[in-house]
Amino acid sequence: MSDPILRLSGVHTDIAQYHILQGVDLDVPRGGVTMLLGRNGVGKTTTLRTIIGHWQARSGTIHFDGADITAMPTASRARAGIGFVPEDMGIFTDLTVEENMVLAAISGPLDRKRLDWIFTAFPPLRTFWKSEAGNLSGGQKQMLSIARAMAEERKLYLIDEPTKGLAPAIISTMARALRDLKAQGASILLVEQNFAVAKALGDTAAVMEDGRITWTGAMAELAADTALQDRLIGLSMEAS
Repeated sequence: MSDPILRLSGVHTDIAQYHILQGVDLDVPRGGVTMLLGRNGVGKTTTLRTIIGHWQARSGTIHFDGADITAMPTASRARAGIGFVPEDMGIFTDLTVEENMVLAAISGPLDRKRLDWIFTAFPPLRTFWKSEAGNLSGGQKQMLSIARAMAEERKLYLIDEPTKGLAPAIISTMARALRDLKAQGASILLVEQNFAVAKALGDTAAVMEDGRITWTGAMAELAADTALQDRLIGLSMEAS
């Protein structure tokens, strides 16, 4: 087993007076999809935002690709190879799709071959390339949000609830794009409430409860065990 691409050890994060992460220990293997699961409000989004540096860990360490990034600024973490897709999408609605993508390519001009792959994954982005992002539908905005993270090849993608509120056809498009990303050798840490998506995409899973990781294992093991789902997440998600 190779070293994990990401390792959180004893990470504590405070937001204002609230102690959100209470000693998170998490390994993200290289080249696979790790699902970060749990009820609402247990700290999943805070975990992603602490990894990318939007929130600073009060204590504990974050190692990415062998380097300690605990105190590193967000921009440096992005340059090191971490892409982030926030739950609120984080696109610039008053800019065109093209301008959004150009801004996301922090190392230089957009690579034509990579852009063609993104257009294949998300055809509406080619159609609306010169349109303002604010005029896109909700699903198209989510496509743009993910495409922005994919504008350059990253070693690790942090993606927060990419299918939330989307129609099934668009969810299928998202899942296909994420499978392609994984096939290219990328590592993905994915927060997802849709258990069918989690089951289809995940290689490993980590379940959070009250600011800590309480279970880790194979996604297939969790998907096959409704009693375990019920114990860990509070409801059987077999039918989800």
